[in-house]
Amino acid sequence: MAGPYDLIVIGTGPGGYVCAIRAAQLGLKVAVVEKRPTHGGTCLNVGCIPSKALLHASHAYDETRHGLAAMGIKATAELDLAKMLAFKAEGVKGNVEGVAYLLKKNKIDHYHGTGKVLSTGRVEITFMNGIQQTLEAKSIVIATGSEPARLAGIEVDEKEIITSTGALELPQVPGKMIVIGAGVIGLELGSVWRRLGAEVLVVEFLDRILPGMDSEVARSFQRILEKQGLKFRLASKVTGVAKNEDGTLKASIAPAAGGDPEAVAADVVLVAVGRVPYTDGLGLAEAGIAVDGKKRILVDGQFQTNVAGVYAIGDVIAGPMLAHKAEDEGIAVAENIAGQAGHVNHDVIPNVIYTFPEVASVGKTEEELKSAGVAYTVGKFPFTANGRAKVNRTTDGFVKVLAEAKTDRILGVHMIGPNVSEMIAEAAVIMEFSGSAEDLARTCHAHPTLTEAVKEAALAVAKRQIHM
Repeated sequence: MAGPYDLIVIGTGPGGYVCAIRAAQLGLKVAVVEKRPTHGGTCLNVGCIPSKALLHASHAYDETRHGLAAMGIKATAELDLAKMLAFKAEGVKGNVEGVAYLLKKNKIDHYHGTGKVLSTGRVEITFMNGIQQTLEAKSIVIATGSEPARLAGIEVDEKEIITSTGALELPQVPGKMIVIGAGVIGLELGSVWRRLGAEVLVVEFLDRILPGMDSEVARSFQRILEKQGLKFRLASKVTGVAKNEDGTLKASIAPAAGGDPEAVAADVVLVAVGRVPYTDGLGLAEAGIAVDGKKRILVDGQFQTNVAGVYAIGDVIAGPMLAHKAEDEGIAVAENIAGQAGHVNHDVIPNVIYTFPEVASVGKTEEELKSAGVAYTVGKFPFTANGRAKVNRTTDGFVKVLAEAKTDRILGVHMIGPNVSEMIAEAAVIMEFSGSAEDLARTCHAHPTLTEAVKEAALAVAKRQIHM
């Protein structure tokens, strides 16, 4: 039996490795347990990082083919998919090696195997060779993340019927791709393969894309994606996928409300219907750790489970399944364990879609404010009226600021446009300090920049925008 440690973290995704590093900074003796051969979890290995590499590369390819000529640049582009995938793999390698370096730098012991909580203070590790070892610790943090959700009756093989993992490794551009699910993952990866030449059909059970996001943004975004060549079939469901003798697929698509299905041919079907917490095999039931109906671990405000000394963060607990949310929770729980006052403001967690244009939001949507009966005012400003966007030929989209009617406190900010993944941070900062639309409107913004659209949207809350 090894140890004792002050803290054992199960899982080294963004939440887990950040938690371990922060705990080590605070003087705790820390160990991490990771089932993958490399650290970084889904995000660095088969999620955020590789998908952004392909989004970046595919956008550069598409821009070279269709956008540069308008700026007086004559160029041709030829796709070398194998090299593009190697570019992606190189980026992943650099990131996961960086995490390994940080763990070593902070003197954190690491064990590569599958972790299981035996009881308060005891974690069992099963290594790849079947050998088991038990570690002891004063505290345990479960940070095992999530995995792609599956659809009943549709068998994933990660070759023709794929999840997000397989979508990052396709050896050739499919002629026709069906994406099941119009959420963030489906739209990002659908955009990648559309730019590279695939015909992409997105099938969504609901009557809109991006459920949970601002509906005005979603409608505008769908129109933009349709101009880029993506096709949508909303209020529809895929009831089954059959493989033909020639290796192609036949998907049965029916109205969500019921009706006869239609057979639609495809070379690849991407199942992107969300993610589910990775909590199987952790010994939760045996250890008495409570979960909800969605297999999420139940925690209190300090991320403590119902079992003393056992905590959980990230995708395995309630809330948005976002890497940065897990990171902040990892820091907070490490500080709580060390006797400090760790805290996460879950009302100010940005959400981003890394297509082009990008979509970003933080705080409440109009639908949420209406449902809660909150009186609010709206300020909007389009990128068509922004000088920098005009000269860059990136005028699709707008910025929307929602402020409480009585106090002017900003309650939500929603953006669709170029570089909004970076611009949303300004909104998050001012909301973290309970700032008002007036505060944002009176903050001097450099000219000419895209962020002037944020200032103008804040000015528009009081109907005093300058450039509209």
